[in-house]
Amino acid sequence: MADASGQADIRGIDIDKLAKGFADEENVFKQLCTISTTSAREIRWYKKTSGFLDSVDTSGITASQIANTSERSLPVVVEQSWTRQTSYVRKYFVESPTISMEDIRDTDVDILATNVRDLVRAVARQVDKRIYDVLTAGVGNTNAATATWDNGTQANVNIVKDLLTAKKDIRTDGYDPEGAFLLLTPKDHELMLTNLIFTKGSSIPAFSSGQMDKGVVMDILGLKVIVSTNVDADEAMVVVGQRAMTWKAFMPITSVVIDEPGIGKKIRVWEEGEALMTDINAASAITNTNE
Repeated sequence: MADASGQADIRGIDIDKLAKGFADEENVFKQLCTISTTSAREIRWYKKTSGFLDSVDTSGITASQIANTSERSLPVVVEQSWTRQTSYVRKYFVESPTISMEDIRDTDVDILATNVRDLVRAVARQVDKRIYDVLTAGVGNTNAATATWDNGTQANVNIVKDLLTAKKDIRTDGYDPEGAFLLLTPKDHELMLTNLIFTKGSSIPAFSSGQMDKGVVMDILGLKVIVSTNVDADEAMVVVGQRAMTWKAFMPITSVVIDEPGIGKKIRVWEEGEALMTDINAASAITNTNE
């Protein structure tokens, strides 16, 4: 019979705690999201129109109608608009092959812990990928880079301007971009540092405490840099954490050990949830970063 995840204690390893620990380590994009739970697989939610309530785009009312009301006039009526959306929970589900009881007993490699780690990484990578895919499909602000960051001459490359433009667009729509996240591919991270340090002659940007903290490798222009292979090539993204996106958790990362007496054991790991892009203008994409 299968052990409950909380009882999966084999060879001194609490499988459930181990799985959750690896999930925290690997799910670097979840920190971009507001985390909440859902009790149903069908999620009905509302997407807010971004911006201040003083433009035709948000409320149909211009700033001049609010700012210069005459004496004894009725106030201008303004309201935010919302659009109802429906999303569906996705299941991420993997398991190990059967690990023989002989291997469990005498192998030098900690085969159970290794399998847990790799299974959780497989699930976490796909959850991360889903969060990024929803983000890039729904982002409200998009600007092409001033020049491709891998331009051979580097003469027209202005990465600082590209980042400041992204921050400007987010601030224009009523969100605070200070402390937001900058998502880069490994290639664009290399190109950015090369351009700033060797081409422009800047000092090395401030590194955050010398250690990676939930995937954050450094700070630049008030942005926390996250480098991930799940970021799309030819694109960088600035995202206000806990504003642009929500992760709706239907089932958290969960693991069980399935016992086959006289044969061995297998490990099964799953997670269920969905990413929602609730505030589209709390993020800004920089496109055409590569030739």
